[in-house]
Amino acid sequence: MIRAVLLDLAGVVYQGNQPLLGAVDAVASLRNAGLRLRFLTNTTRMPRRTLLRGLDKMGVEIADEELFTPAQAARVWLATKRLSPHLLIHPDLGEDFAKFDASVGEAVVVGDAAQGFTYTALNTAFRKLLGGAEFLALARNRSFKDEDGEFSLDAGAFVAALEYACQREAVLVGKPAPDFFKAAIASTACDGKEVVMVGDDAEADVAGALAAGIGSALLVRTGKYRPGDENKVHPAPSDTVEDLAAAVRWIMERLG
Repeated sequence: MIRAVLLDLAGVVYQGNQPLLGAVDAVASLRNAGLRLRFLTNTTRMPRRTLLRGLDKMGVEIADEELFTPAQAARVWLATKRLSPHLLIHPDLGEDFAKFDASVGEAVVVGDAAQGFTYTALNTAFRKLLGGAEFLALARNRSFKDEDGEFSLDAGAFVAALEYACQREAVLVGKPAPDFFKAAIASTACDGKEVVMVGDDAEADVAGALAAGIGSALLVRTGKYRPGDENKVHPAPSDTVEDLAAAVRWIMERLG
């Protein structure tokens, strides 16, 4: 039985600043079917407020509690450990890390800093890591579909560079970290086997969700999808479909 659906955003619901064809109606169909929806994104170039406002302008209504972001997960992690962040992130994301209380230590937090990935910025982060700062990665995606329709380097390459240099592995808080998926599942009050994940990233969205105990995960052929992606990951997708509308049809056929 399917009771909840987790949806990736960029490449599944929208691309750039436009909803993908049929996506708005597809989300509405899931809501009308009484399914509990959560939206999981690894986007780290914009704050939560901007993301919610942009989706609303596209006609996709999302309640604040339905949206799960790496910055949100990072704030919880930092607060639990009483660490303040040294940020290597996009400047627009800074507001999501405002107002931290006094702490007992520091953590280097890496997101998609775009042009902020200068040698000076990376080297400063490297020196802090050598000095004992904790190491937190908002995401480690390899690439993303940029606004010009081409692929661009994502934060993962820069996280890997720092890991190589300091000989330590970062703690990952975004997809495909199991705790990221489990937090979303817990918020639905459903068992993981009653949940379906829909994403365009075979590695972070699909394999990550299945490894975290989600019942089914669908890979859509939109966004960053490239032919053959479904054959490159384990666990493999439950199915590969054309787009979100097709994913919704797949889900509706299996409601019980």
